[in-house]
Amino acid sequence: MLKGIPAILSPELLKTLMEMGHGDTIVLADGNFPAASCASSLIRADGHGVPALLDAILALFPLDTYVPQPVGLMQVVPGDPEAPAIWEQYKAIIAKHEGSRPGIELIERFEFYERAKLAYAIVATGEKAAYANILLTKGVIKPE
Repeated sequence: MLKGIPAILSPELLKTLMEMGHGDTIVLADGNFPAASCASSLIRADGHGVPALLDAILALFPLDTYVPQPVGLMQVVPGDPEAPAIWEQYKAIIAKHEGSRPGIELIERFEFYERAKLAYAIVATGEKAAYANILLTKGVIKPE
């Protein structure tokens, strides 16, 4: 056990976050996402929701400041209800860790799948909310 590390972050996920470099992406996938068929590296986080994982990850993980939209969400398919409530939670968590600066991109469903296939890793969660998938682009830790 270590002090200061959120308990929700497994050793495998911590190792992955450490291995990732500037510009690498990670997807936090809801329970309906085809994570196993998209992932080159799959991390299981069954039983956990995306907001709790996002909060724990962003406590350690800098978002990319060199791109206008370091966060991506799967765009709602036309005909489905708009603006899932979970997105407001995401915005609050991102603001808590990064301020209001990071842009959020809406990515068409099949384009999101293609980008997920290129991600460094996909974290498969037990999240039940619709459109709860989120893609994060890693930034750099700047000297203080």
